Amino acid sequence: MNTVLFDLDGTLLPMDLKEFTDTYILLLKNRLISAGYDGDKIIESLWVGVEAIQSNNGMITNEECFWKAFENHMTNGAGKMETKAKRKLEKEILKFYREDFGIVRYVTHATETVSECIEILKQKGYQLVVATSPVFPEIAILERLSWAGVNPEDFRWITTYENSCYAKTDIHYYKFLLKTLDKDPEDCLMVGNDVHEDMCARKVGIDVFLIDEYMINDYKEDTFDIKKGNWKLFKEYASALPDLNR
Repeated sequence: MNTVLFDLDGTLLPMDLKEFTDTYILLLKNRLISAGYDGDKIIESLWVGVEAIQSNNGMITNEECFWKAFENHMTNGAGKMETKAKRKLEKEILKFYREDFGIVRYVTHATETVSECIEILKQKGYQLVVATSPVFPEIAILERLSWAGVNPEDFRWITTYENSCYAKTDIHYYKFLLKTLDKDPEDCLMVGNDVHEDMCARKVGIDVFLIDEYMINDYKEDTFDIKKGNWKLFKEYASALPDLNR
């Protein structure tokens, strides 16, 4: 094993996912309303776009998939939005990520142990990857990494909706990631807090470690045969891994 894949929300960045999502949506909606938009319609269309990403078949990027579904819902099934109107909305959403999104960090709970684990693995020569479900644009993912206290430059690859064609829990997400990284399954370890989304990496032969702080197990799946523990235990696990520089 020479590559460690990390989930982001609830893993690198400990959080209550519902609290995070509710706060994010409220701030975005308020921003859109203050700019004169129908906030409810746009938020509804946003969720339609996210759902479309969840079933993306790999023929287009998640970004393209999102906007195709988003625009179709915004136009009540007519297809594309008028170009000028779409660009104006995109600029407003970008302003939200630059100016308002940072407020959401106060419902997350960064822990120093995360950055310590990253440093241990980096010093031992392991390649590191942020393997978050790519339903967010890069700007939002990089922002959340800064909240977690980790440096994006420490990661060989970060999945975003711009560079990905699948989303969790589709196992093609992991297959596509392995192809992108030019890795075999046995080269990798997936570290995450969601039993269904992250631990399903085992289906393609990737070893896993379940972070049980803020663990999500919506389907009550059995985890008895999965390596698991909090970040302190993962730090001990990382410390015991072989040094690839030797």
